[in-house]
Amino acid sequence: MLGTYNYCLVLLSILVAIVVSHTALRLAARVASARGSTAPMWLAGGAVAMGTGIWSMHFIGMLAFSLPIALSYDLTPTIGSLALAIATSGFALKLASQPESGLMRLSVGALIMGAGISAMHYVGMTAVQVVPMIQYEPGLVMASVAIAIGASFAALWLFTHLGTQNTWRVRATRVGAAFIMGLAVSGMHYTGMAASRFAANSYCLNPAVGGNGMDTRWLALVIATIALGLLAITTILLVYDAHLESNVRRYNAMLEDANAKLQHAATHDALTGLPNRVLLADRMGQAIARAARHEIRFAVLVVDLDRFKAINDSLGHIAGDELLQEVARRLSGLLRKDDTLARLGGDEFVLVIHEVATAQDAEVVARKVLSQVALPIHLAGLDVHVSPSVGIALCPDDGVDSETLLQHADAAMYHAKKKGRNTFQFFAPAMNAFARERLELESGLRAALAQREFELHFQPKVDVASGRIESAEALIRWRHPKKGLIPPGGFIPLAEETGLIVPLGEWVLYEACRQAREWQDQGLQLRMAVNLSARQFRQDGLIETVRGALSVARLEPRYLELELTESAVMQDAEVSVQIMRRLSDLGVRISVDDFGTGYSSLSYLRRLPLDKLKIDRSFIREIVTSRDDAQIVRAIVSLAHSLHLKVIAEGVETAEQLAFLRSLGCDQYQGYLCSPPLPPVEFLTLLPHHRPIEESKRVPPSLEDTMISRVLRKV
Repeated sequence: MLGTYNYCLVLLSILVAIVVSHTALRLAARVASARGSTAPMWLAGGAVAMGTGIWSMHFIGMLAFSLPIALSYDLTPTIGSLALAIATSGFALKLASQPESGLMRLSVGALIMGAGISAMHYVGMTAVQVVPMIQYEPGLVMASVAIAIGASFAALWLFTHLGTQNTWRVRATRVGAAFIMGLAVSGMHYTGMAASRFAANSYCLNPAVGGNGMDTRWLALVIATIALGLLAITTILLVYDAHLESNVRRYNAMLEDANAKLQHAATHDALTGLPNRVLLADRMGQAIARAARHEIRFAVLVVDLDRFKAINDSLGHIAGDELLQEVARRLSGLLRKDDTLARLGGDEFVLVIHEVATAQDAEVVARKVLSQVALPIHLAGLDVHVSPSVGIALCPDDGVDSETLLQHADAAMYHAKKKGRNTFQFFAPAMNAFARERLELESGLRAALAQREFELHFQPKVDVASGRIESAEALIRWRHPKKGLIPPGGFIPLAEETGLIVPLGEWVLYEACRQAREWQDQGLQLRMAVNLSARQFRQDGLIETVRGALSVARLEPRYLELELTESAVMQDAEVSVQIMRRLSDLGVRISVDDFGTGYSSLSYLRRLPLDKLKIDRSFIREIVTSRDDAQIVRAIVSLAHSLHLKVIAEGVETAEQLAFLRSLGCDQYQGYLCSPPLPPVEFLTLLPHHRPIEESKRVPPSLEDTMISRVLRKV
C-alpha cells in the first residue's frame, strides 16, 4: 500500500525544523554561559522547548503522510516519543555547555544524540495503529540513522564553536547553520518515512482516534502553532536575557573603567600624569628589593625648580602648570624603560635611575637634567628660562629604605640651592645636620611669634652735613631660647620661603610704630623706617595693615617711612605705582632700598611717589678705591636730586667713605661708622651724646679733593 504527502504540511514541518535548529543554537550558547542557580533552569527549559520543537516537526511530518485508509495514533507511544525528544535535547545542551569538547567526545555525543532522535522517530511510528504492523527497509533505516548521527555531530560542533558571542558574523552563521540543520533533520525524518512499508490489506485498529473524524491538516496546524509559539517565547526570553546580559557587561565595563580611573588618579599626578608619592613608594620598594637581590645600585634624584614661585606669580598659575608639564616631558625623555619619574607636588620631581654602577653614572644623569631644564620654555608669549637644583642619593650607600633615600636626596637638593642653585649635589652625612637644623629652625620660627621671641634693634640714619640723627631703621632680631640672638640673615630667607614673612612683617610694623610713639612721648621726634618684604608689599590688606598700625600706636603718618627693595617695586611696576600712591595718600614716606642692584625704569621711577633712594652697600664698600663704584654713586645722587629725592647711603664704615659722600652731596648715611643696630635702651644713649664726626675722624678738605680726584682718575 502506497501513501501520499501533503506538501503544505511537509513545508510546515521543514519550517519548524529550521526554527527549532536556530533556537537550539541560541539555547546552547545561553546554557554554556549560564552560571549558578540559573544554569539548571536554562538547561531544563531549553530541553523542553527544543525537544517539543523536534517532536512537533516529527509529528507534523507524520500527519503530512496519508494512506488510502484512515489512520489513528496510540497516545502512549506518542508521549513516549515526546519524552525521548526532550531527553535527547537535554543531553545535547548539556554536552554543548561543556568548556572543552574533543573529536572523540563529539563523536560519542553525536552517536548518542542521533540514536535518541532515531528512537524518537521510530517510537513515534509505532503509535500508528495499523494491522499488519509496519515493515521497514533496512537500508533506508540505516541511512536515516546515519543522517541523524551526522546532523547531531554537525549540531554539536556548531554548539561548541559558535560560542557565546553575539556579533553580526556569529548571528549570520547561526542562521545559515539553522537552515542546513533543519534540512538535515527533515531529511532524516522523511528518509525514515520512506523506509516504512504498509501491507496491501492493512487496516486501522481504532479509526475513531485520529481517524476520519479529525482533519489531520488542522491537527498539524495546532501542533505547529503550539510548537512555534513555545519556540517564539523561548526566543523572546533569549533575546531579553541577551539584552540584560549586554547591559550587565556594559555596566561592568563602565565600572571597571571607573575603577581603573580611580586607581590611576590615586597613584598618578593629575597635572603631569606622572606617578605620585604613593606609586613612587611602591616603585622604590621594588627597586630596593632588586638591588638587594642582585647586589646592584640605583640612584634617587630629587629635582626642584629654582624660583618657580616668581614665574607662577608673574605669569599666572596656568603658565606655571604649562611649565611643570613641559619639564615633566623633558625629564621623561631622559628615562630608560625601567626608570621612574614621579612628581611629589609643587615643583619637585623625583627620578629613580636603576643599575647605577658608580656615582659618575648618576652625575651624567644629573648633568642631563640641568641641560634639559635650562633650555628656554615659551610661556605667555615669552621665552622663560628656569634652572633646577638636584640632590642625589645612592642605594645602598645612602640608605636602604625609600623614606631615608628620599630624605637624603632632599637634603642634598637643599644643599645645592644653598651653594647657588642650578647645580647638583651628592648626599653627605653632614647634610643631615643641616637639614635637621633647618627643620628645627622652621618649627621654632612658627612658635617664636606666639612666644614673643622677636625684638627690634634700631640703627640711626644721620644727616651727612650736620651729623645729626634724623631717623632710625627698625631691624628685627630673634632671641632664640637656645641659640641666643639670631640676625635676620639666619631666618628671614626661611620666613620668605614658608610664607611666615607676612605675619612677621606685620609684627615689625606694629612694634616699630609703637616704639616711635613711645620715643615721641619722651620728647624725641624721630622718623621710623620699616622694611616691607616683596610678599608683604603684594598683600591685599597692606593699606589696612599700615593704617591699623598707625592708629593703634597713635602715630602721625609723616613719622613712618616704608622701605621697599628695587626688585619688589619693579616686579610689576604698574601695580606698584597704584599701591605706593595709596600709601603716599596715607601720609607715610616711601623710599627704595638697595637702589642700583635692580632694573629700574626711569619712566616708572619718575611716576613713583618716592621720598628717598637708598644706595646699596655694595657700591659704598669700595667707593674710595673703585672708579666704577664712585661714578655709579655720583650718577645715583645726581639722578635722585634731579627728581627732587633725598639720597641715603647704607653701609658707611669709614670716615673716607663719609667724606666722599659729603663731597657728592649725599643727604643721609647709616652704618657702623655711626653705630650698629642697637636695642631701644642703648639706642637712646646715642642721642644726647651724639655730635658731628670728631675732628680726629674728619678728613681735611684738601685731602678730600685729592682723594676724590685719585678715585676718579682710577690711580
